[in-house]
Amino acid sequence: MVKEAIAQKKIQPGGTFVEASSGNTGIGIARLAGELGYKAKVFVSKNCSREKLDMLKRYGACIEICENSHGMLDPQSTQYRAQEYAQKHTNAYYTNQYCNQANLQAHFETTGPEIWQQTAGKITHFFAGIGTGGTISGTGKFLKQQTPKIKICGIEPKGSVLSHYFKYGCLPVDDIPMERIEGIGRTFVPEVFDAAHVDMIYQVDLEESKHNALSYYKQQRELIGFSSAAVLAGLETHIQQHTFGKDAIVVLLFADHGERYKQVLYPDLPHTESSYGIV
Repeated sequence: MVKEAIAQKKIQPGGTFVEASSGNTGIGIARLAGELGYKAKVFVSKNCSREKLDMLKRYGACIEICENSHGMLDPQSTQYRAQEYAQKHTNAYYTNQYCNQANLQAHFETTGPEIWQQTAGKITHFFAGIGTGGTISGTGKFLKQQTPKIKICGIEPKGSVLSHYFKYGCLPVDDIPMERIEGIGRTFVPEVFDAAHVDMIYQVDLEESKHNALSYYKQQRELIGFSSAAVLAGLETHIQQHTFGKDAIVVLLFADHGERYKQVLYPDLPHTESSYGIV
């Protein structure tokens, strides 16, 4: 998204990249913007972890904390305020990961081919959390072009609307509170989410995801992030409903790591813990 904006002169040197983010995309944009001589303004919801806020500050981002991330129809949302800021300030560009097709295209050009190459084309299942939908849509599109038999499985929190949209092509009538698993889940359908390249979506709950994070740490001595733990929970749900063949090659995409969620997922571990084990 940053590369396209610069190439198409949507932003001039020294300008400000603006994004609405749960923190992870914002961190990437802030880091890249700083390396390229730009500034970053990131709008996050009040649920953003302290660790991600600290990292955004470390990369020089200016942070605005918003009430929620419920989309453009809510004036208090991260998306609404990010777009409003970009419109009102000179040389500020809203990358808009929820609608920017460069989001999907980046995963079509990089994530999908990398997975295909590293599995020697033998991958049978791909699991990923759905936030904007860019990762699963772009990666799924590439993998499906290689062989339509690959199963693309999305993960979202309970109360998110995407599984209902995937099944019925519309939003649910009932307004069910969405469980807060940072990085995934939506109360609206992002434009970059392409259901044509997805086979199934599983909903997981908050406590189940927390349990998986701790369980994975005890087994592997590695800290994984909130959405990564949710993907493990989704895998367990899949296993309860389906059987993997003996030749199955299953890829789980862990989009974030546990150092960004220590207080939420690992409050009882020493602060010297690292995503690579004990320091």
